[in-house]
Amino acid sequence: MSNQLVRAQMEEVSDFLENVDGKISDYLNHHHIDGLMNEGGSREKEYYQELMRSLRRLGVFCDEAKDTVRVLLQSEIFRKSAAERTLYGIYHQCIAEFFSPKGDTWYEDSRAAYTGKNAIKFHHEPPESVKMLMTRLEHPFQQIREELDYYETDYQTKIVMNNQKEGPAS
Repeated sequence: MSNQLVRAQMEEVSDFLENVDGKISDYLNHHHIDGLMNEGGSREKEYYQELMRSLRRLGVFCDEAKDTVRVLLQSEIFRKSAAERTLYGIYHQCIAEFFSPKGDTWYEDSRAAYTGKNAIKFHHEPPESVKMLMTRLEHPFQQIREELDYYETDYQTKIVMNNQKEGPAS
């Protein structure tokens, strides 16, 4: 992939991360457990705490990735290999965390693509504000996942090829 294409993807990812980070930060700055308990849903405090923990974790990953992308884009010399590594990391950290969070508070229904429904499903009934947030985030995450899917296969192939060139470790 050319430097211009990688740079263009970095700029697209930068916009995506800015948007996502803003939405998650805004949500976390204006919601708390007691407020969620009053919204409805399952009203399971422990589950709501896990939801908030998962959102904070996702927010941190996206914020850190946003900073890394910004540094790479502002560099005097564009470093393609660093950009590709970063895009690969974003795919595996931010995108993966959205669709399959560590706390397992929600999950992706892979059949949703065929039904036209939202892919994010919750293990318990979430507060309405969490549902709305996830609905607003899902489409941008799906789009950027498709854009970065290339790095999932290409970067892995490069790693395997480099390891084969180096030979077995002594």
